[in-house]
Amino acid sequence: MSASQSPSPRNGESPDPSSHAVTVYDPEGEWVDEEEDDDGDDMEYEPTTEDSEDIEFFETEDDEGEFHDAEDGLSGIEIEIALNDSESGTQEEETGGEQTETEEPQRPAAATQAAPVQNIITVSRNQILQLLGYNGARRIFANHAATARGASADDDDDDVNGGHGRLGGRQSRRPKNSMDQFPKVPSDFGRQLMDSGTFGSNEYYLETLKRRKMKLVNRLMRRELGLETEARQKRANMLMAQGMIPSSKADTIIHYNARCYSGQFSDDGNFFFSCAQDFKVRMYDTSNPYKWRYYKTVVYPYGQWTITDASLSPDNKYLAYSSIRSIVCLAPTDPGESGEPWLLDFSDTGGRTRRGFGGYSHFGIWSIRFSGDGREIVAGTSDRSVYVYDIETRKSILRIAAHEDDVNAVCFGDTSSPHILYSGSDDTTIKVWDRRSMGDSREAGVFMGHTEGLTYVDSKGDGRYVLSNGKDQMMKLWDLRKMMPTERFDRIDPNKFSTGFDYRFMPFADEEYRAHPHDCSLVTFRGHHVLKTLIRCHFSPPRSTNSRYVYTGSEDGSVYIYNLDATLAGKVDVNQATHHSRPRDPDLYTSSYEMGGRSRGAWKTCVRDASWHPNAPVIAATSWNGWGMSTGTCTLHSWNDGAEDDEGEPKMGMRVDERLEYDEDLYDNPRASTATRRQFTRSRLRSRRVAAADDDEDEEGW
Repeated sequence: MSASQSPSPRNGESPDPSSHAVTVYDPEGEWVDEEEDDDGDDMEYEPTTEDSEDIEFFETEDDEGEFHDAEDGLSGIEIEIALNDSESGTQEEETGGEQTETEEPQRPAAATQAAPVQNIITVSRNQILQLLGYNGARRIFANHAATARGASADDDDDDVNGGHGRLGGRQSRRPKNSMDQFPKVPSDFGRQLMDSGTFGSNEYYLETLKRRKMKLVNRLMRRELGLETEARQKRANMLMAQGMIPSSKADTIIHYNARCYSGQFSDDGNFFFSCAQDFKVRMYDTSNPYKWRYYKTVVYPYGQWTITDASLSPDNKYLAYSSIRSIVCLAPTDPGESGEPWLLDFSDTGGRTRRGFGGYSHFGIWSIRFSGDGREIVAGTSDRSVYVYDIETRKSILRIAAHEDDVNAVCFGDTSSPHILYSGSDDTTIKVWDRRSMGDSREAGVFMGHTEGLTYVDSKGDGRYVLSNGKDQMMKLWDLRKMMPTERFDRIDPNKFSTGFDYRFMPFADEEYRAHPHDCSLVTFRGHHVLKTLIRCHFSPPRSTNSRYVYTGSEDGSVYIYNLDATLAGKVDVNQATHHSRPRDPDLYTSSYEMGGRSRGAWKTCVRDASWHPNAPVIAATSWNGWGMSTGTCTLHSWNDGAEDDEGEPKMGMRVDERLEYDEDLYDNPRASTATRRQFTRSRLRSRRVAAADDDEDEEGW
């Protein structure tokens, strides 16, 4: 800081008249030892040396902690101030609270006749903080400044010095972080999980020294010839399944005229639904995962902004879907039923409150899930609560004031039991609820480790392992047996570890990361981007992948697939597969997500959700995708052993509309459009001939 810059008071503090800025900084007129006599000799300053009698004054602090040694307290910073006779100074005057420039103060004759010298003056931390008004410099001395302001620590809390997000009651920027503070990759504990057999099988080698893997074609040959024992063949089948990771090349690109928010396969793989911002849910028959058939569309009649979530009943007969309202729509999946959906009011708790019946009508629903028996639906809401709705009685049978911020994600812990619930919130915590022991309305335990809000929570379905995505750009794996007890959590303030950045518009730099001191997660996965929207994560299915992986969408337009040791197993690049896959449409571009900046109008992709088919190596990715991210897509990616194209028809990369029909408006090249249309027509005719023979069987199935 130059001498002409003026220090500024701290945010939230009134300016001190004695610390007003001056035009030219003059240390001789600024700091005078109050303990010395008020004679003319006070204004004479001499350089501080080891032989000086005043050295003890600077090496020891007074009773009020006004001065301290610069080297000890300021991390080796040495303040040097050059004094020169030719230098013009100013002196601050307190006149009506205003600051005016004055003439240079008169100095003693001895001082004015002396030759120009340079003085090194040791100053206190308060004087430096007062001089350096820039916020970044003040953070360097955060601990000293907090002490000077009289900040006190609570010694009873084991979390006293663990906070790194806020200082003095206001948000502060974290100090830069070195890369070695990130969780270790590969994770040792994750490797133990991979070796345990719970998450897939490990590869075995024909030659241990060369570690040469057996090729897929060799495994298929040995299976057909019956050369393996039953146990070894079972293991070989698992290895074949988990090795088939879908590629980035898209088999089919389904285009929507609105952003696509979520899409999931049913547990048996025969059904797929996708939710879009136009308040419509499209359903598809995916009994053949490589040839989908359009099923039906249902509408949310009174939606707000978008459809936030949807959940399919375990028997595939009903679909529940929500918006930013307290109403959940329940629609039958039978294509023969085309009536209006049933409206389930989650604000109806069956009792009278101050707001009338229901009492909690002013909230939106971010996440919903069916219970394993299909009788209940759990919801996470914007009023910081978790609701459990009984479908038979048509009312909410439980409301839990669960968190200190929005509940973005909920799920049941076990597919066979509705008792254990998980909820993830913007308050950075995941809470575990046991409905059998909620007499005190308190959680059974807490998972802490994320430093920013949660975007999604997924359960493995075994009542033990949980997966979460966070705005701190990390995905974490948790074990129910290692959750934090409620008694310990009550002594910790989660807000201390969060910067509260806005993930919708702000980037998250790696330098901002600080490890959570109370992290109880097993494995941390990083590399994807959780920005702009509530991006989701999942466990890979047991049949098609042997539960080997975890995967997540990403703001950079890809699906990231991780091994359990946090290494990257594969990546599906949706942006590359769909780039410029439809021409510009000015009418659709009016809803562009980013209207300004250099990237305005560019083709962008944000994968919000992805679903791995339970029986086939196929991933369906639902995305914000298009020019300015104003539209959406659902792309099908299958394992093709690295092939760039296939020999069948239609060719890979086929573009269709929401009803899986050919749309020439999706092509801007007329010749390519004509050739593609012919291929598509031939393929559809073949599929219809096969489907006609199975119509009776399909109707009986529904």
